[in-house]
Amino acid sequence: MKNLLTVSACCLAVAAALSASPLYARSPVAASAASQVQVSPAIEAAIKSANRDPANVTRDGFRHPAQTLSFFKLTPTSTVIEITPGNGWYSEILAPLVRQQGHYIAAVVDPASVPEGRGRDYQQRSRDGLQKKFAASPAQFDKAEQVAYDPAAPVFGKPASADVVLTFRNVHNWRKSGQAPGMFKGFYDVLKPGGVLGVVEHRAKADVGDDDGSGYVGEQQVIAMAEAAGFTLDGSSEVNANPRDTKDHPNGVWTLPPSNNHDAADAAKYRAIGESDRMTLRFIKAAR
Repeated sequence: MKNLLTVSACCLAVAAALSASPLYARSPVAASAASQVQVSPAIEAAIKSANRDPANVTRDGFRHPAQTLSFFKLTPTSTVIEITPGNGWYSEILAPLVRQQGHYIAAVVDPASVPEGRGRDYQQRSRDGLQKKFAASPAQFDKAEQVAYDPAAPVFGKPASADVVLTFRNVHNWRKSGQAPGMFKGFYDVLKPGGVLGVVEHRAKADVGDDDGSGYVGEQQVIAMAEAAGFTLDGSSEVNANPRDTKDHPNGVWTLPPSNNHDAADAAKYRAIGESDRMTLRFIKAAR
């Protein structure tokens, strides 16, 4: 009876955890892949920190940060560079994780490198917002660093100075702007021999054109770009997969949550699909 009660309690705890965050069903493929990744206890502790924004925590069931960062071989001693961290969703996990023994660097676009207008204004708001977030929580971000880069000629730090470079859902922007080859070269240059490049990106059904505006990219295209820069594919994971994503939405990937760029009448339809199907790729800079 004691064992039955223990099992029942565990089931209730799992159900409560699941019901507390997702607004739509988690992909069974991602759930299966997540169970196959051995999660680092240090990463798990960083994710469970009470200092994280509750609104960000609700998306853990869709972004799988524990499994994703463990798959990318991140450790508390890593010097990690996150490329264009946006509003700092991953910063809340990464900066505290490496605060004592490693180093977190947020690589942001230098607004001055962008022509005047909406593009520069957007990059300035993004940079200011991240700085404000860091300043407001010194216990998390007092040792975090920001590096501004020119996307036309990106330099993210001293050569061979980083253990891990991470990019989440950015490659489609670089491809469309013609900046992807330079970005991957910059990643290669800043990583130490044996360093890891971790890529999460919206996954197209097949290769897409350079001018494609859907937000999706072919998995083989991403692999080819990384290999052209000198990287070797070291592993792939389905932890962020979603087979319900048909990838033929009227407003591309932004039709889906969390952007929800669709008619109000279609809310239930896209909520049932969930967030995009995403590739999760780990590359290595070969040791010399």
